[in-house]
Amino acid sequence: MTEHTGVLTLRLAGPLQSWGASSRFARRTTERAPTKSGVLGLLAAAQGRDRGADLSDLVALTFAVRLDQPGTRVRDYHTAQHGDTGKSMPVSERFYLSDAVFVVAVEGDEALIDTLYAAVRDPAFLPFLGRRSCPPSRPIDLGIHRGGLWRALRAEPWQAAAWFQRRRVRERRIELEVIADLVAGDGPGDAIRDQPLSFDPRHRRYGLREVRSSAVTVANPLSASRRTSLPPKHDPMGLLED
Repeated sequence: MTEHTGVLTLRLAGPLQSWGASSRFARRTTERAPTKSGVLGLLAAAQGRDRGADLSDLVALTFAVRLDQPGTRVRDYHTAQHGDTGKSMPVSERFYLSDAVFVVAVEGDEALIDTLYAAVRDPAFLPFLGRRSCPPSRPIDLGIHRGGLWRALRAEPWQAAAWFQRRRVRERRIELEVIADLVAGDGPGDAIRDQPLSFDPRHRRYGLREVRSSAVTVANPLSASRRTSLPPKHDPMGLLED
């Protein structure tokens, strides 16, 4: 999908993120990377779409996520009271990703991509990273690319935090995992229930989609700066020579 299409890339970074694909009240899990349903929900909210609005144009977008900084899975406990009766509800477990950074790419019709880009730069509703308690720590929009989703993922600079990049300062090139929609003819993939059919709170519905893990390689900016900032060669015995 490259002819008459565009690619919107987003940077999803924050202290906490939570991307659930299968959750119950007493146990809210998180996937290890942003879900398509979660990101399309973010885009729909940025456009100001009603929860019962048609999602077919968004669902048709090709979706991929690059794991720039996987983060750490953490667990929290929540207590609550019933809004009407005041009765205490069961203690629930909530799982999050801490200090994670992802680059998400969605590819589709140029006009739709341009509309989505304008929406994330001036959102009708503020974006959040899976749950309303997880705001982004930086602006999420990275820009629009032409030439295909995979080219965009290779072109976007490594978005990991500086402290995380310094851990790999000796590597000139960094291989990053990508989880992407399976394209017809690409072979077998993994099926997950992450295709949003309706965000209506009275009857949320999700279908299956197939994904495949791959990888792209990007430059390490700190490695380049390290090579240019090495101290000059020093010979401590040079001054003792005639």
